[in-house]
Amino acid sequence: MPATASALSADASAATAASITVFMDRFSLEATKLGAADIAALQGFLPRGTPVYLTAVSSRPAISVVDAAKRLHAAGFEAVPHLAVRNIASADVLEDLLLNLTALAGVRRVLVIAGDRERPAGPYASAIDVIESGLLQRYGITEVDIAGYPEGHPRISPLVLAKALAAKAEAAEQTGLAVQIVTQFCFDAAAIVDWIVRLRDTGIEHPVRIGMAGPTALSTLVRYAQRCGVRASLQGLTRHAGLLKHLVGTSAPDGVIRPLAEAAATGRLGHVAPHFYSFGGVAATGRWAAAARAGHIVLDRADGFRVDPP
Repeated sequence: MPATASALSADASAATAASITVFMDRFSLEATKLGAADIAALQGFLPRGTPVYLTAVSSRPAISVVDAAKRLHAAGFEAVPHLAVRNIASADVLEDLLLNLTALAGVRRVLVIAGDRERPAGPYASAIDVIESGLLQRYGITEVDIAGYPEGHPRISPLVLAKALAAKAEAAEQTGLAVQIVTQFCFDAAAIVDWIVRLRDTGIEHPVRIGMAGPTALSTLVRYAQRCGVRASLQGLTRHAGLLKHLVGTSAPDGVIRPLAEAAATGRLGHVAPHFYSFGGVAATGRWAAAARAGHIVLDRADGFRVDPP
């Protein structure tokens, strides 16, 4: 290879690596089960202030999220609880939950979703019902996160999804809440880029946290993808499983992150950051993401990279 070509290749690789570390700078995590041992482990490598989202589980009382949020706050992280509004039995229950989250756990941001419950347990059928209620602001919430679906939703049409997202964003803004979009996890970087570009083309410029699965066993990924209706990129995942990063049967999201980081570096995606679903364990996910954020990466093929320990 001529020296000039080699130099150009080295420059391109350096630029790609830099774009990955920049993209990873503001990553967040999401956890369903989060014990004291998990939080202690996260303190060993996660930057202070990292947002950690707490999934709502329909079989648990809504108030149960408060203890995990308190522990996260005490450890120096930002707790971002999910509010699955169909699980909330009354306005009193919602007010009690918000009071405890804000007063005891320093929560200022929540992810408001309808939830998977078929019939509401109380007065709230959709996320916009809570956003428009005024209760979030009354109890000190300053930012609301809303859900986005780059590959669509198994039970809701793309047009209805787009209208609902725009309506929730507008309602939040009108009530004085900052807005951020957090997406369902996806394995297809091109689909994610196309979806965000369409958002920007329609005038929606809110920050987007791009959902993807952290390092996880392939069988676990398939199970979660089937459960959550992530069908199109699931097909690609299984069809091209040999191209995934395998560490004792585990796949990492490097092949999704690299093209997203390169697209983000052009500026056409606006304000974006990665959001990792910790299907393979919150500590393992956080450790991998923190190492990538710190630049401990080696580009090892056309669309991915390897994360090396510090």
